[in-house]
Amino acid sequence: MKRSSGARLCATAVIGTLSLSLLTACSDDGSKDTADSKSSASASASTSSSAPAAKALTTAGLEKLLLAQGDVKGYKVGPKDPSATTSKSALKVDKAACNPIAWATNGLAPGDTDANATNSLTEEKPTAATAQPKDLEEAFSIKMTYVGLSSYEADGAEKTMKALSDGVAACAGGYGFNVDGEASKVVKVAAEKGSGKGEESVAFLQETTVEGQKITAHTEVVRKGGTLATFFTMDVGKLVQGGDMGPVPVAVIDAQVAKLK
Repeated sequence: MKRSSGARLCATAVIGTLSLSLLTACSDDGSKDTADSKSSASASASTSSSAPAAKALTTAGLEKLLLAQGDVKGYKVGPKDPSATTSKSALKVDKAACNPIAWATNGLAPGDTDANATNSLTEEKPTAATAQPKDLEEAFSIKMTYVGLSSYEADGAEKTMKALSDGVAACAGGYGFNVDGEASKVVKVAAEKGSGKGEESVAFLQETTVEGQKITAHTEVVRKGGTLATFFTMDVGKLVQGGDMGPVPVAVIDAQVAKLK
């Protein structure tokens, strides 16, 4: 397998919204333990069980709630990559219980809804002349956080959160899936302690191995009313050389959840 092919496969496996053209370019140039042992994935629970049934927002409504340039200091806001998976029918998962996890990490709504809006935030690097990369990995250390908003009727958001939490436990040993004829496998799924934002949250990590290199990605889904905010972070340098791509930035979670109604 060529390095560029392997990198594309990895992108499909853990960060469906990454620009594949950028990833291929990076590949051609180079060859905190926060888990909560008692939690299946949830970090906080709703404090009000008597709230009125939620009414789903439209995709247009969700787009207005996405983070915009200037909302988070130190990040550049951009669109979802056009090469990412565009439909659930194009993503074939070998375990039904793992569908919500796979959808969440491939730029798709984790539950049953058509109301979905996405964008991405890239951490801005220092621009000073002295801020020169020390090595190849640092040169390609482009850190991006994908943000997806999805909205649900009635108790659809709560049911989706439960499906995500259940999926983390059911898929602990990993799962396989296929996108556009390319098969991939996540070898491990594990619960992590969430941010505690919103009315409830589910956080988990996924590990995949590409060309002998282990890559770890982190995802968190936060519910506020009938709207879910999905976050996951990637680091191009880690995709090239392997390693942990780092946690979802708290500043991004805080800013996005604050904008939700």
